[in-house]
Amino acid sequence: MTVEARQKAYRMGHAAEWRAVWRLRLAGYSILMRRYKTKLGEIDIVARRGDLLVFVEVKGRASVTAAADALVGRQFGRVARAASLFIANHPRYAACSVRFDAVLVGGFWPRHLPGVWQPPE
Repeated sequence: MTVEARQKAYRMGHAAEWRAVWRLRLAGYSILMRRYKTKLGEIDIVARRGDLLVFVEVKGRASVTAAADALVGRQFGRVARAASLFIANHPRYAACSVRFDAVLVGGFWPRHLPGVWQPPE
């Protein structure tokens, strides 16, 4: 991938995350963190609504279908590991229910997919 292609992908991802944040805010979520990085992985968005803590993977592509196709299992493992560290580092959220969502950005309005997956227990 060329430098220009990487820069374009970075800008597109940043814009997709911004749109996802506003989609979630309009649905009543408070955004706690964006691009939460740990040694085990990164979470695009950490949000909360009431006693529900949501870890969100954002996929921005040319279409919602292409964004959905970009959701793969290994990303969910990365998010789950990072979520465990988030909760360990922020014990005030330990009592919250946890959910893993996705926001697909590929059209005018981002599509929020609540509970798109569950980590193995």
